[in-house]
Amino acid sequence: MKSLETLEMMDISKSFHGVRANDAINLKISSGEILGLLGENGAGKTTLMNILYGLYQPDSGEIRINGRRVTIDSPRASLEHGIGMVHQHFMLVQNHTVIENIALGYTRAPGLFPQKKIRGHILSFSRKFNFDIDPDKKIWQLSAGEQQRVEIVKALVNGARLLILDEPTSVLTPQETRDFFEILERMRAEGQLIILISHKLDEIKNLCDRVTVLRKGQVVGHADTSGLDKRELARMMIGRDVVFSFSREKMPREEKVLEVSDVTVDGDKGYPVVKGVSFDVYRNEILGIAGVSGNGQRELVEAITGLRLATSGNIVVNGVDITNQSPRKIHNSGVSHVPEERIRFGIAPNLFLYENAILKQHHQKKFSRRAFLAYGRIKAHTKQLIKDFQVATPSINVQTKNLSGGNIQKLILGREIADRPDLLVASHPTYGLDVGATEYLRNQLLKRREEGGAVLLVSEDLDEIFELCDRIAVIFQGRFMGILESDDPRRTDIGLMMAGTKELEPKDEAHVARHCH
Repeated sequence: MKSLETLEMMDISKSFHGVRANDAINLKISSGEILGLLGENGAGKTTLMNILYGLYQPDSGEIRINGRRVTIDSPRASLEHGIGMVHQHFMLVQNHTVIENIALGYTRAPGLFPQKKIRGHILSFSRKFNFDIDPDKKIWQLSAGEQQRVEIVKALVNGARLLILDEPTSVLTPQETRDFFEILERMRAEGQLIILISHKLDEIKNLCDRVTVLRKGQVVGHADTSGLDKRELARMMIGRDVVFSFSREKMPREEKVLEVSDVTVDGDKGYPVVKGVSFDVYRNEILGIAGVSGNGQRELVEAITGLRLATSGNIVVNGVDITNQSPRKIHNSGVSHVPEERIRFGIAPNLFLYENAILKQHHQKKFSRRAFLAYGRIKAHTKQLIKDFQVATPSINVQTKNLSGGNIQKLILGREIADRPDLLVASHPTYGLDVGATEYLRNQLLKRREEGGAVLLVSEDLDEIFELCDRIAVIFQGRFMGILESDDPRRTDIGLMMAGTKELEPKDEAHVARHCH
């Protein structure tokens, strides 16, 4: 087939169980163009791109490549037409290695020993993109960020002419993001076609030539990005003005809630990935941990919340040593957890909403009588939760997997905050969410701080870290490169600290420690 030069989606409609996800959508992209696709969670962006990638079939409408109608009935057919996609929720086989996953999706793999050829491709793209990918690691051993990099390489190895990117920069440092943008711009100059699904309005504005905005399954506008500002984009997307900066008043630090002392944690391969980390979190404080995915954040959070054993050191909450206690005991000690991978660890996808609303709390007296669950109370609690936390759902009697990512995250945060925990551990709470959901969740974290809670926030979004946190710890290869007050002028060095090229001097650390206690 001739090289892909133009692609059109014409009057595409798709419904699930009577709910219309896409309603007569039109979009067009040409060679040498980056098209931004913008919309709230649940607006229909991912459904539309899954149709283009052959995972879903449209109920009506057609796809044209170079003016000729085509049928894309599988991801393989999509790849044959030169379309590659990097999904937000990764399409990887957890028990296989990186190289095996890429071999599985490699359309031009030789029959014998395909891995040798693919290894060269992986290493070449890893160097080009400054990705640190070990081809022999199993997928389950990788962080969410590392898994996303594998997906990006998988699409490029297949020679995708049109690349669909779903939130591609969520896991990169500012420097890596700049490098990645340069590569995308080079690809555009070479005539590639790129569709960028992003909730980062700056990203859409600075990188894309045009933007198509979806709301509730319909196109509400097409625009050239050159004449648009962020507020206009946000207004198109959610139909109202959005607050882009949050008022975080300075609050006096109250008593210590969390004390982590010289904690070391082993990774999945059995060697230390958190190396002697120490820090405290106080009431009325949000402490942020900034770093590129895969530097020990996940393992540190799992040790604090009881999902992984610490090999040495102590974790103390409200003066009680909780080191290596069970997740239930730690939860009962006043610790709540919003996990990094919300579908995998935050919910039971096949259970109803009202069942997920009381996970970890079902044994409490308010939800059970002797050996039986009190469904009346549980459902009343769930209805209040979805009202308070603005969870968009047709009913509390639907399977939780049918909600959009933003609404699942609101449900998890509501469940974890409902008991007013002393310590809230939030890992990437706004990852992949639209500006409306992000604004709402950030306000909830600030509200918990004002109510006297302590919040440990792990995020790769530096804007989020700067807006919400009272202090910022930077992690690199399992060690803290330093802990800074939010108004410290050395904040400008955080990108360098995340890359491991700068560390606070010991005297600076002593100053920071004195300032913090």
